[in-house]
Amino acid sequence: MNHNAPLPLAHLTDSRPRVLTLAQLREHGVSAAEAAARSWQEILPGVFLLHPGVATSEERLHAALLYAGRRGGEAMITGLAALALHRFTSAPALLSLPRIDVLVPHTRRLRSVGSVRVVRAHTPPRPLEVAGLPVAPVARAVADAVAGLSDAGTVRRILSEAVRAGHCEPAAVVRELTVARLLNRPHVVDAVESLLAEGRAIAEDRLYRLVGGFGLPQPLWNVDLRLPGGPHLGGVDAYWPEQAVAVEIDTRAPRQGEDEDWSEAVRKRDALERLGVTVLHITPRKLRDWPEQQAAVVRTALTAAAGREPAAYLVVLPR
Repeated sequence: MNHNAPLPLAHLTDSRPRVLTLAQLREHGVSAAEAAARSWQEILPGVFLLHPGVATSEERLHAALLYAGRRGGEAMITGLAALALHRFTSAPALLSLPRIDVLVPHTRRLRSVGSVRVVRAHTPPRPLEVAGLPVAPVARAVADAVAGLSDAGTVRRILSEAVRAGHCEPAAVVRELTVARLLNRPHVVDAVESLLAEGRAIAEDRLYRLVGGFGLPQPLWNVDLRLPGGPHLGGVDAYWPEQAVAVEIDTRAPRQGEDEDWSEAVRKRDALERLGVTVLHITPRKLRDWPEQQAAVVRTALTAAAGREPAAYLVVLPR
């Protein structure tokens, strides 16, 4: 048996997707000249489309990954193409995209060419498999898409859909935008402010439903706490005055000024706990993914209040 014989060509024109690298074609005994003679198109350097005419969306995606020399999950689809695969209604259809973004490690020597833009990452995220393709997680794909967008409305719609449709939490999006150094663009900053406000509203609604759905006693909602005649101690999202238990939705994100925000949160928590108030920080993700567990945490804190020293008297004002 001849182990060096070319692989049979019969299945190539019927396979899907119909794209192969020149190296793969050579394994079948086909040279670049022979590929051209067959009317196969070199749609990217070293990547051939095995039929005349226009490549399908699937073929464009596979060709982009083949061009990026995907090895061991190194390359993945990102940007608007990834959002389209994640079924974002705010992202254009794949066929209408003039280019496909491919995320690769920063050490790769690869240039953007034609319909492929190469995006580099010092620490690439773990890709998700969508439609059989390696695709960047939503937060990273959003940041890579926003990097190439100048229309404020489009940026706002993409960020809003990422959170509203439950793809990811606002903090994850803001973290990626921060790493990409996009928060110096005014239209991105405006969109982030809207995103954080919407994310907070969604989280507050989940907290309301958690209290009602798991039979917890109704708290005072969105109140400010202060000592009688004394300083303002800070606002909380829910407060049970008889048990001196407060819940605060933790939506802090790593942005410029993070240290100041963190210090303020720690100061408020420490001040309230010195006065005998139990402060529970709950993230939007925990409210979304583990509501029963969070309800148990709140119920435990309310029950434990009976065995604690009475808290200091606090004035409660609407926020």
